[in-house]
Amino acid sequence: MRSISYCVLIVIGAYLLSSCKTTAKVAEQQESEPDPIHKSEEKHFSSVRQMTYHGDNAEAYWNSDGTQLVFQATNERWGISCDQIYVVDADYEQRDGEIPPMVSTGNGRTTCAYFLPSDDEILYASTHGGHTDCPVAPPRVIGGKYVWPIYAEYDIYTAGLDGNVRKQLTDTPGYDAEATISPDGKRVVFTSLRSGDLDLYTMNIDGSDVQRVTYDLGYDGGAFFSPDSKKIVFRAGRPRDTDEANAYKYLLTQNMIEPTDMEIYMCNADGSNLRQLTDLGGANWAPYFHPDGDKILFASNHHSGDSGFPFNIFMIDTLGGNLEQVTYGKKFDSFPMFSPDGSKLAFSSNRNNGGTRSTNVFIAEWQD
Repeated sequence: MRSISYCVLIVIGAYLLSSCKTTAKVAEQQESEPDPIHKSEEKHFSSVRQMTYHGDNAEAYWNSDGTQLVFQATNERWGISCDQIYVVDADYEQRDGEIPPMVSTGNGRTTCAYFLPSDDEILYASTHGGHTDCPVAPPRVIGGKYVWPIYAEYDIYTAGLDGNVRKQLTDTPGYDAEATISPDGKRVVFTSLRSGDLDLYTMNIDGSDVQRVTYDLGYDGGAFFSPDSKKIVFRAGRPRDTDEANAYKYLLTQNMIEPTDMEIYMCNADGSNLRQLTDLGGANWAPYFHPDGDKILFASNHHSGDSGFPFNIFMIDTLGGNLEQVTYGKKFDSFPMFSPDGSKLAFSSNRNNGGTRSTNVFIAEWQD
């Protein structure tokens, strides 16, 4: 999610819950095997560097000149029991026991942070307007199926790098989150439940001129603009029959979705020329444009079989062809985002975590 994105690392739970016996057996094997940071098959990476250690660290996004990243993290060692937002310099490497600077309030749960064009402010979604504690997480399995919460208290805020909230951009009942900003700095795309369905909307960066982008039944989220700000790529879970539609609608009444069956879609920034780019099966999500605007990176477990994992990063062209595997992690690689000059790729991974469930931020030097 974004916001299966995890914007809140749901997919980790998805593969852990998919097959307890298989997961336990594979995990035992993986713990005894070396897990290099840079896999030999990863030909698009000339090098890989680990930025964070321990906890769940994800969705690291660059500022406009590539000197800083903003990311979300949950880490019991820091006294943080649900996601908060942090900013670090691009050359940051976490030392043992070090806590990076927090730029969210420390209250509620947060997700999906992104730099404003000025680089001295960020926007992110937070539940702190509803209550200051972490929201109670619902069961992650209902009727044998993995589900993800859509916290109704999420609204989108801007804040300074000092952590002080500057402005609340959304104020409608239900979920407003997963916001990112167009490269030209003019528009924000986000997911909202204001229509009764989880659709994409755009607005000015001050929260004005809200325009609906998608209309079909199903979850549309994790959207990003193309480098020229004219197109939007996103993930979508669209019911295929009446039974799936009814199940989807019921889960929405419980503020939940089932995020294990999604494909990648693209449209113009106003919603026109909507088309499906992938038809791979499984969970395809976290799409992001290559700097040339003609290719898209995304995370997928379509190649994983019944176990549901690993998730790896793949690349396709904007016509939906020339599928290529980019990462070869054993468990989870996702949230790819290019630096503004296209020379580096930030991503989140379970690699090199000593057999734990820790997810960390990595920076790869990119080569086409």
